Amino acid sequence: MTKKVCIAGATGWAGSALTKAVHAQTDMQVAGAVSRTRKGEKLAEVLGLEKTDVIITDSVTKASLADARVLVEFTKPDVAMTHIMTALDAGVHVVVGTSGLTDADYAQIHEKALEKKVGVLAAGNFALTVVLLQKFSEIAARYIPQWEIIDYAGDAKKDSPSGTARELAFRLSQVRRSQLTVPLADTQGPVEARGADMTGSQVHSIRLPGFTLSSEIIFGMPDQTLTIRHDAGTSAQPYVEGALLAIRKVDTFTGLRRGLDHVMDLD
Repeated sequence: MTKKVCIAGATGWAGSALTKAVHAQTDMQVAGAVSRTRKGEKLAEVLGLEKTDVIITDSVTKASLADARVLVEFTKPDVAMTHIMTALDAGVHVVVGTSGLTDADYAQIHEKALEKKVGVLAAGNFALTVVLLQKFSEIAARYIPQWEIIDYAGDAKKDSPSGTARELAFRLSQVRRSQLTVPLADTQGPVEARGADMTGSQVHSIRLPGFTLSSEIIFGMPDQTLTIRHDAGTSAQPYVEGALLAIRKVDTFTGLRRGLDHVMDLD
């Protein structure tokens, strides 16, 4: 059966690559497209697609979701929650790729998804290499009690930390909190210099020209350190395959799952 998909952020950097990929699949169909900057235009003309009559809308509504089984949310955090909740109220499964949502947001999403008996799969990053960074870090945290996360991005990126860093910090909190030798309250000097405490991990966000997207976690023990790092290129292609997998799997469970590994066989 062909799975109909509505993509919010369909003309953006990652969203346009995903929209083209969904359109090319034999088991999926683009049933809706959302873009605040291209409202009213034909998706076929904007992205150079054939055999689609989808007209771009500027927001996710129950009407725009009428034919969709899955909403993919690839916009901005200031509108993402509205889009997600609208989809859940309509009984539509959701794949979340938007960064900047908080743990409180995800708790609300989980509650609504359970109520509506639909699935939500959220990933700060859909690249397979990021999934492996997360899994390797979880393993390391079982044995090494101290770590810090560094989040790198270009100077124009507004959300800090990135969704990848937020997700990594959350996942490590399910293992344990990083055990600081000097408590933050005892810091001599501006406590902000120690980064932000994100669910038990100190996270530092660097925003400078020259960076694309990188995530690094450094584990420390006496006389030894372990560094795990992921560097993204300039293409959105690494995220497309993971997002397609998420679309195919999001209706196989109920409630919220955070991390692409939940629908991958990594054990």
